[in-house]
Amino acid sequence: MLAFFSNAAAKVRRDEKGATAVEYGIMVALIAVVIIVAVTFLSGGLSKTFNEVSCKVQGKTTYVAPVAPATTGTCS
Repeated sequence: MLAFFSNAAAKVRRDEKGATAVEYGIMVALIAVVIIVAVTFLSGGLSKTFNEVSCKVQGKTTYVAPVAPATTGTCS
């Protein structure tokens, strides 16, 4: 009977399919978190850059109000 449990325990330790799936799941979750953080931090800068390019294409200058520095500005 002890040999049966020893063999069963050894088989469970050798079976790594479940562990591999968990590792891939954790890796995918971490990649998703990195993408979300990167998009959050870059969104304001990209919006400002595209607004400046749009204004320059139209032949105008970009105006950012000094009261609200978080705004991306408008063309004037």
